[in-house]
Amino acid sequence: MAIGQNAPLMPKATAVWLVDNTSLSFEQIAAFCKLHPLEVKAIADGDAAQGIKGLDPIQTGQLTREEIDRAEKDPAHKLDLAISKVRVPETKKRAPRYTPVSKRQDRPNAILWLLRNHPEVKDSQIIRLVGTTKSTIQAIRDRSHWNSPNLQPADPVTLGLCTQIELDLEVDKASVGLAPPAEEQSEPATLLSVDDALSSSSYEAERNERNENTKVDPESLFAGLRAWKKGERHDEDEDDVVAAPVPAAAESVADVAEAEDTPIVDDISEDVSEEVAGDEEVAAVASEETGDETAGDEADSADDTGEDDADKR
Repeated sequence: MAIGQNAPLMPKATAVWLVDNTSLSFEQIAAFCKLHPLEVKAIADGDAAQGIKGLDPIQTGQLTREEIDRAEKDPAHKLDLAISKVRVPETKKRAPRYTPVSKRQDRPNAILWLLRNHPEVKDSQIIRLVGTTKSTIQAIRDRSHWNSPNLQPADPVTLGLCTQIELDLEVDKASVGLAPPAEEQSEPATLLSVDDALSSSSYEAERNERNENTKVDPESLFAGLRAWKKGERHDEDEDDVVAAPVPAAAESVADVAEAEDTPIVDDISEDVSEEVAGDEEVAAVASEETGDETAGDEADSADDTGEDDADKR
């Protein structure tokens, strides 16, 4: 007996429960569950539905206890399925996609685009997207279509044959279980994340090295400051003397004098006097050398004059 619309959910499981928990006849159970009476008898004898667990129709709201009691008292009474408070919509069979007449000539172009760009999509999916037939898809794939030389691949979304959401959904379904391309398998060269970069050993080594290079020894720092305050100068840059502007020099001298509270003017006068004395000594030595050269020249000229006079005589 075929199962109708008024049959309970899981009829065999319901029949197993009614056989085990009620005294209903096989005909009553068969009429309610839309089964054959012999099948219900086989369930009672243990020859059928051995691994099926019984389903309580009272708990699922398909029968009431009063209805079962009434049917047990009257063997001619037929069980009535309780009216469900939840109305389940009927499943409608999906009709083939309708394509307007103005767009039917674009279907071969859309099929060719799908075959080239998404070869993983099955023929049944192309039929759902474009609304064509399997023979047309095979003819376009084999280049045996009557208009094959004039076909140009075109996106079905652009042609208006389907939506982008529908196309992406079918492509995602077809891509399940496929191996990714070689380009996607190789890991692209990207920057590390912040956590990976901070936890990497190379970053730790670089940070330690940078900290070591930037360490400042307090002793050397203050030693250089004391030497600068005492007026000590290194002899490394004695030849590279740069003349500073007078106002800047004056300001620096005044600043140093205020910072050290020392008579800077006396030191400058002593330095100037030493330089002047040195210049006078150099001038004296130069004048002595010039006088010696002049005396030597006069003696030579006198000797030459004496020799000339002797020759004349």
